[in-house]
Amino acid sequence: MRSVGFATLKTRKISNRELPKTPTGIRGLDEITYGGLPKGRPSLVCGSAGCGKTLLGMEFLINGARNYNEPGVFIAFEETPEELIANVSSLGFELDRLVEKKMIALDHIRVERSEIEETGEYDLEGLFIRLQYAIDSVGAKRVVLDTLEALFAGFSNESILRSELRRLFQWLKSRNVTAVITAERGDGTLTRQGLEEYVADCVILLDNRVIDQISTRRLRIVKYRGSAHGSNEFPFLIDEGGFSVLPITSLSLDHPISSEIVPSGVPDLDEMLGVGGYYRGSSVLVSGSAGTGKSTLAASLCRAACSAGNRCLYFSFEESPNQIVRNMRSVGIDLRPFVNKGLLHIVSNRPAAYGLERHLVSIHKQISEFRPAVVIIDPITSLISNADRNDVLAMSTRLVDFLKSEQITGFFISLSSAGSSLEMTEISISSLMDTWLRLRDIELNGERNRGMYVLKSRGMAHSNQIREFVLTNKGIRLLKVYLGSEGVLTGSARVAQEAKEKGAIMERAQRSEAAAAELERKRMSMEARIAAMRAEFEAEKLEAAKLISQDEQRLGRIEADRDAMAASRGRNGKNGVVAASRGKNGQPKTQGL
Repeated sequence: MRSVGFATLKTRKISNRELPKTPTGIRGLDEITYGGLPKGRPSLVCGSAGCGKTLLGMEFLINGARNYNEPGVFIAFEETPEELIANVSSLGFELDRLVEKKMIALDHIRVERSEIEETGEYDLEGLFIRLQYAIDSVGAKRVVLDTLEALFAGFSNESILRSELRRLFQWLKSRNVTAVITAERGDGTLTRQGLEEYVADCVILLDNRVIDQISTRRLRIVKYRGSAHGSNEFPFLIDEGGFSVLPITSLSLDHPISSEIVPSGVPDLDEMLGVGGYYRGSSVLVSGSAGTGKSTLAASLCRAACSAGNRCLYFSFEESPNQIVRNMRSVGIDLRPFVNKGLLHIVSNRPAAYGLERHLVSIHKQISEFRPAVVIIDPITSLISNADRNDVLAMSTRLVDFLKSEQITGFFISLSSAGSSLEMTEISISSLMDTWLRLRDIELNGERNRGMYVLKSRGMAHSNQIREFVLTNKGIRLLKVYLGSEGVLTGSARVAQEAKEKGAIMERAQRSEAAAAELERKRMSMEARIAAMRAEFEAEKLEAAKLISQDEQRLGRIEADRDAMAASRGRNGKNGVVAASRGKNGQPKTQGL
């Protein structure tokens, strides 16, 4: 039998020729059996009392009749047809109508040794006759025998038991019916006789265990001839909807991705994330100690999603729906209108109400019915109180994978213990998350304030700053980083430092204003002196111009007088007086007579 984790190219080719299978129609079971039970072969379902063997067989028949048009036969050795109809009617199965439509035949065989014993030897001919009649009456393709212990009770000859068991299984194979045979678990063996599991082609083990007063159910495929199958233990649930196994989605990492952005409901946080929110279908983890505001951050996401017309499913393990709505109203987040419109559905349960597998299957069922765009788990660490950490981690892994496969944004709240490592959560689920927001207490100057930072956010150029996380009557505010001499300041220390720096700024501003006023005074004084000097200069300029004009006039008179004198001398030239004339430069020049 091939192992799931060691598939090669050769095994993939062989897988195309795997034996035909009959789907059970049971949620999750067909996934872990890779298609259903072996067609035309017997399968053994074993387990202790109350683990759900009869219900699994009955649902196998009912789903075949309703969904696959395959009639079936149920042979009971302990319960009458009337009891079977009454028992399954509480689960919504209308078995009586299927019987009336000849889709299912019910038969109760009261086993007495005297009726099946001939000449001192064990014989099943009587059973074969009645079983053949039931199969022919409805044209059955499926058969359930419940249970083998009643059929073989009182016989201790192992050789006879082995031969008759083999004969029974071969008879069912020869009729080409897909059979489910139930058997009770023995002491240290899968079945009471310890033989049935060796002749069956498929063996399914159901277990109903009680740990710390909490009942949990597990299913395991012990063997499956000719087919790969999930070999781990898987939780299953019996509720008002019948038998369901947790769908296995964590076996592969081929989830679809989206670049669509889902706003966080806190604009400052959207700014820190760099892209305006979370990617749709991503998983978000918010961790922190009690009272840091994790649920308020979740409620902000609820409001943003519902305001955009999307549905939000809120699972709370600590507060009731009314309490959540009331508390969030105190910080300006009114969720009541979204609840009334059917956009927000709050499911509240205590972790100890039932086992981990029921919580998990219930979450899957609620998601499948409500079809939300956002799912909030508040807080997931509460489940540790009634389950092992490894089980909670396995549950979280499957839940994260399921949400990713459905393109649902998951928001998980993790409660951290005081003094715990920043890089660890209580159940070590941080590696599964795409975005991890860390809320922390900051104690300074006798105050306790809140801080938040993005520890990681895949695919985003997010901020690496620590921001003060403040709850106001209008929601959440993330204050800008404020650094003082002692590092990041919050609360009254930040207010005091801001006041001190504002005072220093005002003092510097006053000094600057005084210096500017003095400079202005000096400028005005300088300009006044310049104006006085300019006036004095203009006066001196006028005086100089006056003197120059007077000098020019004086020179003009002198020249005029000189010319007159020269002219006078020219008239007296006949007396032999040398006449003088002036050149261009006004200098006298001598001419010979």
